[in-house]
Amino acid sequence: MTEASTPGHDLGRPDVVHDWLARTLQKVKTGEISVLQAVQELSVLPYEELNFAKVDHHRDMRTGFPEVIFGRGKTVEQIVTIAQRLVARSDKVLVTRADEVAFQAVKDKITDAVYNPVARTIVVNRKQDRTLLPGVAVVTGGTADIPTAEEAAVTAELMGNQVDKVFDVGVAGLHRLLDKLSRLRQARVLVVVAGMEGALPSVVGGLVSAPIIAVPTSVGYGANFEGLAPLLAMLNSCAPGVAVVNIDNGFGAGYMAGMINLTCSGGSSGNGER
Repeated sequence: MTEASTPGHDLGRPDVVHDWLARTLQKVKTGEISVLQAVQELSVLPYEELNFAKVDHHRDMRTGFPEVIFGRGKTVEQIVTIAQRLVARSDKVLVTRADEVAFQAVKDKITDAVYNPVARTIVVNRKQDRTLLPGVAVVTGGTADIPTAEEAAVTAELMGNQVDKVFDVGVAGLHRLLDKLSRLRQARVLVVVAGMEGALPSVVGGLVSAPIIAVPTSVGYGANFEGLAPLLAMLNSCAPGVAVVNIDNGFGAGYMAGMINLTCSGGSSGNGER
């Protein structure tokens, strides 16, 4: 999970990869390395073969954001190895669904890695001097929805967006939402996260003009069906301008919100999660 530019906000293509390409080609020009050596150096552009994974170093050049590591189902060693390979070619690394054990192992090798225990994300960001672009709001129905919301917020922020968090404003106490309405209306795009019956995105959709990315969560009692009930409710929303991602998919929602905000500002970004 990088960027084009607007005044005061660097959204262009990743400098790390471009610098790497420029250095390699300059070495060929000066005779420091041969054409064959340059070919070997640049051969990892399509992907780097690790036997258990094919690391896509070229993705940030194609889409504007490096490949993201989905931590669940991978061994700690696999997460560490992929993270090391990615950080060698990029100024950003994002690992989702990671536990504390995986983080400590990554931090042993990449000392500037940062862990968010609520979002369960590991982040390396070596471009923190950039001015974040305002325009993304992340809203939750309840406190139990915050982990998914935090995953969305971490993702959008790493893409270069400033995130306004409005938590615990579910429909059971609608006055809490209305109290924050002025903040919600300032957003270019909103991520609305809810479990239980999943009504919040429809309510918000009737109050704001910006697009809404609805995220159903698996929070709820038995008939919630681990998020299926709010998923269906959100898919059947009567409010226009509501799109829906998968259950508990904070990453996907944060990424899409980040893309929309950057595109609205004249920038661009993109990616996919390994």
